[in-house]
Amino acid sequence: MGRGRVQLKRIENKINRQVTFSKRRSGLMKKAHEISVLCDAEVALIIFSTKGKLFEYSNDSCMERILERYERYSYTERQLLANDNESTGSWTLEHAKLKARVEVLQRNQRHYMGEDLQSLSLKELQNLEQQLDSALKHIRSRKNQVMYESISELQKKDKALQEQNNLLAKKEKENAVAQQAQLEHVQEQRLNSSSSLLPRALQSLNFGSGSNYQAIRSSEGIPGDNQQYGDETPTPHRPNMLLPAWMLRHLNE
Repeated sequence: MGRGRVQLKRIENKINRQVTFSKRRSGLMKKAHEISVLCDAEVALIIFSTKGKLFEYSNDSCMERILERYERYSYTERQLLANDNESTGSWTLEHAKLKARVEVLQRNQRHYMGEDLQSLSLKELQNLEQQLDSALKHIRSRKNQVMYESISELQKKDKALQEQNNLLAKKEKENAVAQQAQLEHVQEQRLNSSSSLLPRALQSLNFGSGSNYQAIRSSEGIPGDNQQYGDETPTPHRPNMLLPAWMLRHLNE
């Protein structure tokens, strides 16, 4: 059976207490030696028995050196703690000052809004009125300046838009003139082509031939040289000899 867990409380039996102290003391010193060797740590162990007897252990460093180092560290810790306390006190004081200032600013803001004026005296109300008048003057001055700047900016934009509009109107006029010139050129080409086709069509006709001339006159209902006006015998129709109406009108003229 394994050893049971020992309840951590004072051993009432004096003999058992002494035996346990001796065993645990030797084990504690053994553990101190092991941790100093394994971890290369500076270890100092001080034990006082119930009778006031001193038991101590220290590694290669002497006990006085370790205790001196402990004193320096403890002093530094106490200084840091004191500084923290002082800084905490200073922060508390600063917080109180800032809180009071915030309350004053909030009260002044309510006064500027026309609230909580009952607690103000006549002189304080006059000072408040002067402050508001001065603030209104600054506000109006700034408002007028902003309005003038806005008007100037709008005038610049209007001038730029007018210049752009004039430029577009000029381009549109130039485009209209160019289109008109192009249209006139096209019409002139068509007239030239029509006038050049007319003489060629007339030259292609053989007016010396009696048969062609007679066919033209017959198509218009004009009697020929060898036909009497009273004769109702129709003239043979020759479709291949018909000419356009505009050409016939030109011939009749």
